[in-house]
Amino acid sequence: MHPRAAEFEERARERYGVDLDVVEFEAGTETAAAAADAVGCETGAIASTIVAALSGRERDGALVAAVTSGANRLALDAVADYFDADAAEMGDPSRIREVVGWSIGGVPPICHDTAVPTVFDPALTEYGTVYGAAGTPSAVFAVDPETLVGLADATVVDLTE
Repeated sequence: MHPRAAEFEERARERYGVDLDVVEFEAGTETAAAAADAVGCETGAIASTIVAALSGRERDGALVAAVTSGANRLALDAVADYFDADAAEMGDPSRIREVVGWSIGGVPPICHDTAVPTVFDPALTEYGTVYGAAGTPSAVFAVDPETLVGLADATVVDLTE
């Protein structure tokens, strides 16, 4: 197992007391479609973690995480409105790595170095099992969506287009 995927698995066990079964795929799972193909599920069951940066209204530079269904697209204007910011944009990859502790393409919805406010796409709750990144672009884990909401301390709110 890739060291970062193993680290994710260990962090989940230590922080949350859960044993998450991380599965790795040679073809990679960088996109929701690729992950769905690898796992053998609908694209909508992929829980993609997108980190956005807020600006203005005393929120300048704050990072937030949005766990969205792979079938949906995050609406950055809705993110800004929800978090009472002037604007939201995709987070800078190096800043995400520095603050959250994971690199784009493998950012999991939990086990971040620094806690960031997290929102959760209600479309994911329609599935019995969803699949999130597990620390690398080729590793995922399966989890019940309600369990994931709790682990991520997320607020369920639709911020998609």
